[in-house]
Amino acid sequence: MAGGQPSNVVTEPVAETGPGYAVEDHSYPNADKILAEQGIVLKRGDGHIVLADCRSEENLLRFLARDRADVCFKVIGDEGFLTLELKSVHGVRTDDSGNTHLAMTAENDRVEYDIPAKTWEGVGESGDGREHVLVEIRITK
Repeated sequence: MAGGQPSNVVTEPVAETGPGYAVEDHSYPNADKILAEQGIVLKRGDGHIVLADCRSEENLLRFLARDRADVCFKVIGDEGFLTLELKSVHGVRTDDSGNTHLAMTAENDRVEYDIPAKTWEGVGESGDGREHVLVEIRITK
């Protein structure tokens, strides 16, 4: 057996038996649990906008919605995005991010807002009385 394998050794290609690849789909972690416990649909994001306890600190995005407690998010980093469904939103208090871009839907209309840092702003229902659903948050510093 000079320079080769013994004839009784079976080899398999590594690619067929190796570990699979992890594919990031940006799904929000524990979204089903959050929906069941808090009634908030968190869909996809880059991990830079995360649900937070409104009492945990002052520098949070705070959303006011009819018939529920305020909903807050912490921004981690200089920019981020999150797609979600938060019904009956009528106000927001932005954090220290340079710009907070919100996309909302009402019936078949899409409404968008750009709100500067540390600002209370009436949005959605407070603007035209229709029920608005917050569907996207984008942050840039």
